[in-house]
Order: sequence, then C-alpha cells, then structure tokens
Amino acid sequence: MTAKVVLITGASSGIGFATAELLHEAGFIVYGTSRRANMASKYKFHLIELDLDQEDSVSQAVKKVIENEGRIDVLINNAGFALAPAGAEESSMQQAQAIFETNFFGAVRMTRAVIPFMRQQRSGLILNISSILGLLPMPFGALYSASKHALEGYSESLDHELRSQGIRVSLIEPAYTNTSLGVNLLEADAKVAAYQQIREKLQQQMMKSINKSDDPRVVANTILAVINSQHILPRYTTGKIAKRLKNLRRFAPVKIFDKLIQRSLKV
Repeated sequence: MTAKVVLITGASSGIGFATAELLHEAGFIVYGTSRRANMASKYKFHLIELDLDQEDSVSQAVKKVIENEGRIDVLINNAGFALAPAGAEESSMQQAQAIFETNFFGAVRMTRAVIPFMRQQRSGLILNISSILGLLPMPFGALYSASKHALEGYSESLDHELRSQGIRVSLIEPAYTNTSLGVNLLEADAKVAAYQQIREKLQQQMMKSINKSDDPRVVANTILAVINSQHILPRYTTGKIAKRLKNLRRFAPVKIFDKLIQRSLKV
C-alpha cells in the first residue's frame, strides 16, 4: 500500500516538529513547512518554505507537494502564534488582524488550496490544531481564544460540507504544551497602565503552567491515532488537563464555572 502524503504547517518546532518526526518514523511521506526553510537538510522529513499569510506562498507550497508526490492525503494546519497575557484592548486593530491572519485565515488558505486535490482523489483528512481555548474563555488572552473559536466553527461546518466527497475535517484540542510558543509570545502593542499588575502576574503563571505541561509528543501521538482511525470524530482533546477542562465546561453549572474562571486568575 502506498504511504500517505502528509503536509504539516509550522513544522520546524513544537507540536508541528514532534508530529512530523513521529509520522516520518511511522512510514508516512511528510512535508513540513516553515517561514524559513534554509536549514531543511537537518530535518528527517521534507521541509519547505511557506508564509501562511501570502496566497502565492500557499499555492507554491501545495503545488510543490503535488508535483513531487501526486497527492496530499492529510493536511495538518498547525502553524500559529499567541500573545503574552494582556487585556483585549491592549492590542491594536493591526495586531488583532495579524493573529487572525495566521491562526484562522492561514488555515483557511491552506484548506482551500488542498481541497480540489482531495476532491479529485475522493479522499482526504484535514486536521486543524485548535486549543482547549477554542471551547473556553481566556481572560487576558481574548484574541488568541477568539481565533481558535473561529477555527472550531469553521472546521465543524466544513466537515459536514465535505463528507460526501470523501474528505473529513477534525479538530485537535491541546491545553498548554511545553513548546517554544510560550517563549516566543508576542507582546501587546498598545499597553494600558491599568492592566500592568495583572499582566505581569498572569505572565508568570503562564510560564509556570507551560513548564509543567505536556510534551508535544502527547499531541503528536493523538494525531497519529486519528490519522490511523477508521472512524473520525469532529474533535479530539489531548492531555489530561485539556480533558478535565472540557468536562468542567460541559458539566459545571454556568455560575460555578464563571467563579472558577475568576478564581483561576489569582489576582
């Protein structure tokens, strides 16, 4: 049986890298992407250049995989970025648009680019790396949370549209993961003095949580299991914390859940 061809965005580090390595070891033909692919030779899998914010770059990356392999069986929309804890009003409109440009519209661009080929194949799987924050509110992380909420609505709707064409769409929802995402957080670009104290405390809390969080290979193992599954579900929560939070949101009364969110801020 011919090995499946997998295309993963944001594969130079973190969840994308762990997933690309695991799938390569499992026998898949893996193409990872990065904004800078000048060190491609050090990776076990194929690493190609891609800027998710640019239509031409997306088209060229997909075209390259198709020219080399003739098909794309799995697309994993993983690339994205987060902001350091800050009030929603502490980001300019330009910054707000930038996070949606990558986290949401980047996934939309990639999906639009591969669907015609998957439709022709009459098969395909699109996995969108969301977050448990796609289900939960994130005070002082509203824009990141909103981008993931948008991705969740898009993914579930698209899955219903494409099933009749042999294509499935599913979500992967980790909580904090021990990756460089926490180190490379973008600072808010319109800071307000009123939020300074809470911003600093939440930043410290976040880094402690990230340092104690799941290894990205936990997410990679979930992705491998989904790809190998015969029955695809709309979403998969990965890691103990994410599963606990998901159940809390589902079963806790609204007032209790609201108080728990406030208490978790510890400010």
